[in-house]
Amino acid sequence: MSDPESVAGRSAASIGRALQAREISPVALAEYLLDGIGNQTSPVFLSITADRALKEARAAEKRIASNRPLSPLDGVPVAWKDLFDLEGLTTTAGSDVYRDAPPATEDATVASNLTAAGMVSLGKVNLTEFAYSGLGLNPHYGTPVNPRGKDEPRVPGGSSSGCGVAVASGLAPCAIGTDTGGSVRIPSAFNGITGFKPTIDRVSSEGVFPLSRTLDTVGPLARSVEDCILLDAALRGAVSATVVRRPLRELSIFVPESVVLDDVEPEVMKNFEASLACLEARGATIRSGPVPVFSQAAKLAEEFGSIAAVDAYVEHCDLVDGPDVSRVDSRVVDRILGGKRMSAHALATLQRARLQLIRELASMVDGALIAMPTVPHVAPKIGPLEADKALFHRVNLKTLRNTMMGNFLDLPGLAMPNGVGEANMPTSFLLSGTANQDDLVLGYGLSVQAAFEELQSDR
Repeated sequence: MSDPESVAGRSAASIGRALQAREISPVALAEYLLDGIGNQTSPVFLSITADRALKEARAAEKRIASNRPLSPLDGVPVAWKDLFDLEGLTTTAGSDVYRDAPPATEDATVASNLTAAGMVSLGKVNLTEFAYSGLGLNPHYGTPVNPRGKDEPRVPGGSSSGCGVAVASGLAPCAIGTDTGGSVRIPSAFNGITGFKPTIDRVSSEGVFPLSRTLDTVGPLARSVEDCILLDAALRGAVSATVVRRPLRELSIFVPESVVLDDVEPEVMKNFEASLACLEARGATIRSGPVPVFSQAAKLAEEFGSIAAVDAYVEHCDLVDGPDVSRVDSRVVDRILGGKRMSAHALATLQRARLQLIRELASMVDGALIAMPTVPHVAPKIGPLEADKALFHRVNLKTLRNTMMGNFLDLPGLAMPNGVGEANMPTSFLLSGTANQDDLVLGYGLSVQAAFEELQSDR
């Protein structure tokens, strides 16, 4: 038997194989991770479901002993962003307002699906209040510190901050987050892990605290593309994954020259260009050019605002217009009130333009996948952002800039680590497809990630 520490740092898929080979017991692994969570030095887990985890681990152990695993992830531990209902636990949404709310009476649909796949729920993790920021700061529960930062404390990325830190720091092999403007892909990028945002409505959001019912998606943060494929299938309640690994010689990539490459940190750009060269050397076709759709989307946001802001105001209007508004992070209130100020004309304009731009982009790229840096910079330091609200908002918007395109235009996107930048912090490569090309993105993602790993090993 292997010791738990040597197994816990592997990918979720690799852990699943180790469990089924009886290299380690699901119970021993769960106990090891629960011990680490109990001794966490950063506010990552907000609630720990030790009794549930051990019960699920014991059940997985019996199934595996009988050679009857429920899935490739049977017995693999998972953490949940505290937007997902888990029976018996309060869903706080990272807010002091809901700290003492009644507990959920049943699991969210996706939590039930992962339980049916045999996964072991460790508990719920921290996030930006109401999931409304790309940086991950939280004044109520504390901010999880990015484990990759060695100089000064750096942001974890948001809004799925606890998910990114839990996976990167070894507290969980995978976590389930939500992505409305980049909230899976950004913490994956900042923490040097892999994250997948699916097409809207591919994965159920039933029992998930909403930010924008128009744009919300549910996706995994993990240690490999293979993990994301297995978790995507399990989240949907699928018996098996339908993704097929695709060779790089068949991959066509389009690199937008509009908006997403503006003001990118030099080392982030250097790694992005090296990634493209790596893929091209292995047979991929790379072309680039202006994308008027991206420019129009950016102009629409600047002129009219965002659909997410309107949706957020609808969800939280009683709170932000009421006496308890002082209990909400003022930075989050600022963004929600932006939705209040928007007119019906602005919202209708955005909704109509969005549908048209989605069609235009699909026609323009003609089956090619889209590549860009996930975030134009590495994870910034926490201190200056806490001290200066105007700086916070500027950096937050820049952090969200590239990934927000994917939500507005309904692009499934896979964020993969592709090197390090300033202060040895991770950089990330975002591979996206047009709506419903999820399997294509994931299938090529397997080959892309393998190429990146080979490139890093040669450096």
